[in-house]
Amino acid sequence: MPGFLRNYVRFVDAVNYRIGRFAMYLLFVMVAILLWSSISKTFFLPSLWTLEMAQFAMVAYYILGGPYSIQLGSNVRMDLFYGNWSVTTKAWFDAFTIFFLIIYLCVLLFGGIGSTTYAFEYGERSPTAWRPFMWPIKVVMVFGFSLMLLQATAEFLRDVARIRGAEL
Repeated sequence: MPGFLRNYVRFVDAVNYRIGRFAMYLLFVMVAILLWSSISKTFFLPSLWTLEMAQFAMVAYYILGGPYSIQLGSNVRMDLFYGNWSVTTKAWFDAFTIFFLIIYLCVLLFGGIGSTTYAFEYGERSPTAWRPFMWPIKVVMVFGFSLMLLQATAEFLRDVARIRGAEL
């Protein structure tokens, strides 16, 4: 593999590693928000923002943690046949199926950019009582889709290298 492709894979892995490690802590943020929600409903007036903010934290957790999970190979696979295949056969299968993931991510990214643009232009707000602006979470989603697309292409390059008998 050419050097610039190796550098691309290393760079994408390094970025997604750091962002994924950060995203792990968003689970604690969500738990803290839900804990505050329980406390405020029991002892004070219920907060309007807690449920929706917990949902936003969970979206950020999943979207930003996805590329890290693919990088670690902890995504779900059907191991009925896959587990018994050789490394080269797995690489062929992964290289073929990753095209479907890339197409799906391109569609998500295209729709996410359009939705984020709409949220900025029209000041879109959530239809709940709290009425937060929607653009911050939509920006996080587009950023996460972009990171996932970069990680998917890096995984494709890694599979091509395995097929050729090398490791990246």
